[in-house]
Amino acid sequence: MVSCRKKIAALLSLAAGVWGAGYPQVELEIRDHLFTPSELVVPANTKVKLIVYNRDPTPEEFESYQLNREKVIIGGQRAIIFIGPLAPGEYPFFGEFNPKTAQGKVIAR
Repeated sequence: MVSCRKKIAALLSLAAGVWGAGYPQVELEIRDHLFTPSELVVPANTKVKLIVYNRDPTPEEFESYQLNREKVIIGGQRAIIFIGPLAPGEYPFFGEFNPKTAQGKVIAR
């Protein structure tokens, strides 16, 4: 069963890479329970590929009510999250497991 899940995850990751090839890409890092950079500027009205690297040894969950996204990222791993297209504005996000320190926002211009 685990092997089947890994194969499905690999196929979904590959598909996301192929489908996401034409989208603007931004990167975000989690280190010491902080998001770096804490502000991401993205083009408005455009779908964006967000790659989140978790450099901590513990898991973190990227969560945003305004972006309608949540994703657990295992320590030492990365996740790909598609956001948008977004109207111009600010969209806060936070780390569910460290909400006091892991905070940031996406700014669509």
